[in-house]
Amino acid sequence: MRPREFDNDALLRIAFDQVWRKGLRGALLSDIAREAGVQRGSLYNAFGSKEALFLAAYDRYAGDYLAAVEQTLGGGNLRDSLTAFFEMTIRNFRSGTPPRGCPTTRGLMELDSSADAALHHQARDAFAALVTRITALIEAAFVRAAARGEFSGDAAAAAWQIATVTRGLAVLERAFDDEPQLRNIAAHTIDLVLGKAGRAA
Repeated sequence: MRPREFDNDALLRIAFDQVWRKGLRGALLSDIAREAGVQRGSLYNAFGSKEALFLAAYDRYAGDYLAAVEQTLGGGNLRDSLTAFFEMTIRNFRSGTPPRGCPTTRGLMELDSSADAALHHQARDAFAALVTRITALIEAAFVRAAARGEFSGDAAAAAWQIATVTRGLAVLERAFDDEPQLRNIAAHTIDLVLGKAGRAA
């Protein structure tokens, strides 16, 4: 039975932030416990390992992130919604000083390379589930836009194109540390999918 001596949601936020800033290998369970004001042994009892704690923290993050994506894509015309979605994505990558990058790239992909087969599969499943659900929200935005006459292409293919570019942006952010470049790529991607008509001057 999980101990009740700590605020579980607060603990997961702390654990996630530590891994996001330091990477899974750099984050220490002792530091997470100290910041949360609990004993390290309590974390072991509750989660079993740092990796399992991060998976729980990632699941909480994914829920919050999906809610933000849904809200961002839910209003305005399609071009504005996609622009806002890319803006949110880039802002997420570039948060922190120095920028922390993509939490999936920094944490979950390290876990995916773990020698522990069970953790490896859990990490892959968590990443796949988040990307699939994000893509479904993007596709729904294209479907709504099609009903309004703003889009006439393949909604599913367009959604995967947008989702795939966001994954590429995560890598480019780490490689080049060039925020204007990320924004230019996002704008050009929207133009490729929707055409340049309706783009703000």
